[in-house]
Amino acid sequence: MVWNNEKQPRVRFAPSPTGFLHIGGVRTALFNFLFAKKNGGLYYLRIDDTDKERSKKEYEEEIIAGFQKLGLLWDNKEIIRQSERLILYKKYLEKLLTEDKAYISNETNVKEGERAEVIRLRNPNKKIEFEDLVRGKVVFDTSELGDFVIAKSLDEPIYHFASVIDDLEMAITHVIRAEEHLSNTPRQILIQEAVGAESPIYAHVPLILAADRSKLSKRQGAVTLKEFLEQGYLPEGILNYLALLGWHPADNQEIFSLSELIEAFDLNRVQKGGAIWNTEKLNWVNREHLNKIPNLQIVIADKIKEVLRLGENKETEIILEKIAPIVLERISKFGDIKEMADRGELAYFFQAPEYPKEMLFWKKDKDSSRTYERLVKVREILGGEASLGGFASKYKNELLALAEKEGRGEVLWPLRVALSGLEKSPDPFVLLKILGEKEALLRIDKAINILV
Repeated sequence: MVWNNEKQPRVRFAPSPTGFLHIGGVRTALFNFLFAKKNGGLYYLRIDDTDKERSKKEYEEEIIAGFQKLGLLWDNKEIIRQSERLILYKKYLEKLLTEDKAYISNETNVKEGERAEVIRLRNPNKKIEFEDLVRGKVVFDTSELGDFVIAKSLDEPIYHFASVIDDLEMAITHVIRAEEHLSNTPRQILIQEAVGAESPIYAHVPLILAADRSKLSKRQGAVTLKEFLEQGYLPEGILNYLALLGWHPADNQEIFSLSELIEAFDLNRVQKGGAIWNTEKLNWVNREHLNKIPNLQIVIADKIKEVLRLGENKETEIILEKIAPIVLERISKFGDIKEMADRGELAYFFQAPEYPKEMLFWKKDKDSSRTYERLVKVREILGGEASLGGFASKYKNELLALAEKEGRGEVLWPLRVALSGLEKSPDPFVLLKILGEKEALLRIDKAINILV
């Protein structure tokens, strides 16, 4: 279905503050934002906090802070909260009761065995048909719903009722939301008809699914915006990737800024089928945005300094400058730097490593005397006390010649361990350049002494 309405579109994203914001909710908010901005409309943020028991202020604050970080800024001057609009809902409930479109029902709570009064809408038991911008023609038989509850009392409207009244009062023209809310639509249309509201245009976007086509959940890893931001993903990377889940541009472009997404977005290009989450693709997209950061290697160096809590000194700054390009090659998000640090892949650049003697042995080679002799030869090739300044190519050629004679692993493995204390690290020639003459020779001497 193509939307040709001349009315200025007004959309809303209405999260419930009952937990940290799911990444699928962020995608829904993004689609609303892009649609509004592309069509010269307004995008509102509303907090649907009618669930008094589960709603928490910390979750609301996280939602607001998250959208501010992402740049998905709303057009309403003040946040709209359902908990502050109970008088409004009561007015509409009283009107429906007066018009006999709803009634008070005395019922027994099955679990607690207590009598309670609820307000039910009189269901006309008819078929409802509407055009969805994503799913096309949708038909529901509402007779299956019966007279459904719209409020626990005049002061306690349930979600469906409060949402309809808010959309009416906010003059919402389009409701863009996840496919899982499609089943809510017939109830809400019946409420709209009862209060005399014009139904908004609906667009139910596909769910985000895990690789096994199950609903994306905790067991697949991070699922909340808070977690992705804490892992060091860039706001630009998150938004770019989410836009590509269930939507595709008219061309083959994959990397977008937010302004480019606004320009390219077309709700008619949203697919019906589920969107499969792919962390590798997210990392690739984020990496592309990472590379757009000005003075990126300086930023990387600062991040390393922060993670390792390094002090200010000239030697540290020199090493940071040398390792920043290496670290950059190995990360797709800033959080990878902390993960590298946690694995011990950074600290050894700044402090001589500790390791057991056995690590110096290459595979099944348990002869400490042979490993000792090879490291001594390496030490001699590196010129004894002579300078490693610039690491002249003759050193590398001589080391490689020794490795050719004695065995590449037999020579370079103990050298790597002596310099890094790790089984996996940049190759020893790179490490020699980074550590420099004094530190490299000290570490080789330490390894030799361990083997004595």
